[in-house]
Parts: sequence; C-alpha cells; structure tokens
Amino acid sequence: MKHIVIIGNGISGVTAARHIRKNSDNKITIISAETKYFFSRTALMYVYMGHMKFEHTQPYENWFWKKNNIELKQGFVSDVNTDKKELTFKDSSTISYDQLIIATGSKPNKFGWPGQDLEGVMGMYHKQDLEKLEKYAPNNNVCKRAVIVGGGLIGIELAEMLRSRKIPVTFLVRETSFWNGVLPAQESEMINKHIKEHHIDLRLNTNLKEIKSDENGRVKSIIIAETGEEIACNVVGLTAGVTPNIDFLKESGIELGRGVKVNRFLETNIKDIFAIGDCAEQHEAIGQRRNIEAVWYTGRMMGETLAQTICGNKTAYKPGHWFNSAKFLDIEYQTYGWVFSERSKKENEAYFQWQHPTDNKCITISFDKNTNKFLGINTFGIRMRHEIFDKWLTENQPIEHVLEYLADANFDPEFFKLHEAEIIAKFNKENNTNITLKKKSWKRIFAR
Repeated sequence: MKHIVIIGNGISGVTAARHIRKNSDNKITIISAETKYFFSRTALMYVYMGHMKFEHTQPYENWFWKKNNIELKQGFVSDVNTDKKELTFKDSSTISYDQLIIATGSKPNKFGWPGQDLEGVMGMYHKQDLEKLEKYAPNNNVCKRAVIVGGGLIGIELAEMLRSRKIPVTFLVRETSFWNGVLPAQESEMINKHIKEHHIDLRLNTNLKEIKSDENGRVKSIIIAETGEEIACNVVGLTAGVTPNIDFLKESGIELGRGVKVNRFLETNIKDIFAIGDCAEQHEAIGQRRNIEAVWYTGRMMGETLAQTICGNKTAYKPGHWFNSAKFLDIEYQTYGWVFSERSKKENEAYFQWQHPTDNKCITISFDKNTNKFLGINTFGIRMRHEIFDKWLTENQPIEHVLEYLADANFDPEFFKLHEAEIIAKFNKENNTNITLKKKSWKRIFAR
C-alpha cells in the first residue's frame, strides 16, 4: 500500500483524492495551510454578500473524510526533500510519502508596489481574504471607500461584493477598456458601461503607483501613477491576476517555470511527483490553451486524470474544447471554443457580431473566413447549452449550421424573449446569405 500525499485541498487535490480512493486502498493524506475542510472557492463572494454561510460552501460533511479514510492535516509545507521523499513543515515536523501530488493553487499577483503588504490590502482568492474583508470592510462606516487594482473576473466580483454593502468603489484598470485583452471591443465596451451604471468609479488606462499608510500601518490612500492623484480609501483589493503558489519548491530540484513543469501525464521531472491545477505548467501548450490554466473545471479534470495514473491506468490529460462562464454584475457570460480580442485575432479568423439595441445582450461568433468552420462563440445575457457547442466544435460544423440551429442551443428560462431570428437576419444582410432557422428550432421558439 502506497502513501499518497497531496499538498493542497482545492478542487484539484480533493478530486484526485476522491478518485484515488474510489480505485484503490492506498493511504491518502491531504495537507492544507488554508482550511481543514475543502470548500468551493468560487462561492466566497456569496458568503460576504449574505447569500450563504461559509459552511454552506463545503460540498462534503465533515464526517466524509474519515468515512472514506482520507487523512486531513493542517500545516504549511516549507521544504520538499525529493531524495528522502519527505516533507518538512514550518513547525519542523515531517511526513514521508511514496507519491506526491502538488496542488497548491495560486496567489494574487503583487508587482512591488510600495505599501502592498499594509493592513487592509488583500486579494480575493483565499478564505483568509474573506476574513480580512470582513475585518476591514464590514460596512460603509468602517470602510469609506475601497480601491480595486486590476480588471478581470476576480476584480469585478470584488466590486460587486463591496457594492452589496454600499461601500464606494474605485476600480483601476490599466487597459484602455475593461478586459479588452480577452474580449472583443463591443463586449468590453458594454461591460464598461454596465460597471459605470452600477455607480462604480471605473478608471481605465490607469495604474497604481503606491499605497499609503496611516500611523498604524493601515491603508489610508492610494496614488495614481499617471496623474499623482491621491484617493483616500480603507481597503485595497489586488486583483491583477494570480501566480502559481510554488515558492516553497525553489530549492527542491523540481523543475519550475512560472509553475511546476509537467508533461501530458502531469508528471514532473522527478519520479513519483506530480502537479495539478493552477500551479501546474504544461511544457508545451495543449492546442491554443495557455500553459497554465487557473480555471475550476480544468483543475477538476486534472485531478480525475491523475487519479487514473496513480491507480495504474496511465492516462494523458486531455481538456477538450475550451469553455468558461462568469458573471459581470448582472450580465451572464459564456464562451465556447476560441473568440479572441481584436488584437489577438488570427489572420484566418472572422467575427460575426450581434448586439441588442437596448438590453445588455450580445454575441460574437468566430469562424474561419476561408472555410466558414465554426471556431467559437461568446454570449452575454443569453444562456447557451455547453454540450451542443461542444458537439459542433468536435464535428467541425460550419457557421451556417450553428446559426440554423442556434435556437436549439438556447438555454434561457421559459418566457424569455428569444433573438435567433434577428441574429440570423443580421448575418444574412451582412453576408448576402439566406440562412433560415430549421423547423425544429422554430417549434422550440413558438412552444415558448
């Protein structure tokens, strides 16, 4: 019987442990310095907003781990001795392993800003960040203003959290438009407008210079780099991306890049040591995916895949077609396949775009302008079915097929207004085509 030690109790590490247990009687120990029990990281915002309690974010009852013979150990690993197959903790205690899985996730980026370690400065990634937020921004009497540094999904979630307690927010985004390194222009501009409509002070093309301290070592203000303007605040949220949490491995001999370097089987350069989740960096990117993907579902997939290898069925990691979903305040966002910002768009790619004249709804469909092959779709304000787009991408369907059956992919609740007919009419007008919704799609529309 082997002893499998997993550092990290996020979705990757816990998924690996569960699937190893399903397929073996190996001894399993999960180590975490954050919390004893696994919780859903994406649900932290709803705890602060009062929609649930922290214990509601734990998918498993506390008895689950003992019943499934998975040992939980709280502690901070400070050193990995790969020759002895031994971990040393911050308190100098040790634990031995036969196989080691590194699943330590990410930490918020810091770029050497003066004052970045003051009291009242935090990310929004760990449970400790939630605790800090409750301490320094419990209400708008204690926190008169918060400043968020960095756009993207975590930044806008933090803005929504703070606004739920009526705390004024200034949002510093270095790009000329929100998340325009990822989103096409029409979508980025729609999100800019939506943020401002929620009374958030959005500052585009703006960088942080420094965070200033009061006499007690707590945040009192920030300085904007471009203008020197000082903005008084009590909390600073650092949401300018994340970095793999691997500092403790620098002397281990495990090959590191930005993350822990792994092959397609999630193996490191050292036998019996693996890495999964946010901290794992593929030697070579898989298709158009990034070498490191800080996404919940890919972490889960890595855990499932590695468990197969650990249990004797060596399996390569195959994440399939890219997809993701999120929410920008009130606007739901989904993406399937590849839709890049204009500056990242490849030469063969063309975009068809539709936007509702008054509602916060739009789509962008990416396709190969030489073959008309469907490449991807972004949807805002319209829910779509993942399994249908995944099928179309696998089948290399043309954009004409996607538009003809677009209503079949729609997943909006009953009585929501549907827009497939107007979307197709716009495509026909722009491309001199005569696409129509297929009969079964029209049945679905009129049935509603």
